[in-house]
Amino acid sequence: MKFEGTKDYVATEDLRVAVNAAITLQRPLLVKGEPGTGKTVLAEEVAKALDAELITWHIKSTTKAHQGLYEYDAVSRLRDSQLGDERVKDIRNYISKGKLWEAFEREKRPILLIDEIDKADIEFPNDLLQELDRMEFYVYETNETIKAAQRPIVIITSNNEKELPDAFLR
Repeated sequence: MKFEGTKDYVATEDLRVAVNAAITLQRPLLVKGEPGTGKTVLAEEVAKALDAELITWHIKSTTKAHQGLYEYDAVSRLRDSQLGDERVKDIRNYISKGKLWEAFEREKRPILLIDEIDKADIEFPNDLLQELDRMEFYVYETNETIKAAQRPIVIITSNNEKELPDAFLR
């Protein structure tokens, strides 16, 4: 896999080197810049060029890191148990997969875009460090570990609205 740009996206030599280094080293690529400078478009074009699926996680100020892994809906399960619904017997019926889980379970290596990471609270990037490093996480409700079938190509964008933690930048 090598990114050279596309007919719609002319990448500078430095950008091509950075993207290809991230792909080769299997490390996340952090792309920082002002809004509207094409950071998200870069991820879209890398996906096109490599014929890979693009999984996009748009970050908001209220986004929590665990939402990228999964969410467990205990309230719905409680309600269904009170109504005698058979679904309550399988806790998996109440777990929604997050974008990281979706990327981890793909057989073909996808592009995972974590878009505008600086919009979330200051702890958000650090909360993802272990999952992005190990490419696995634990689901407490089902007592299972979810591991990436293929390590996704991770592109993270930042509009420089907030400083990112040093541990994350390393």
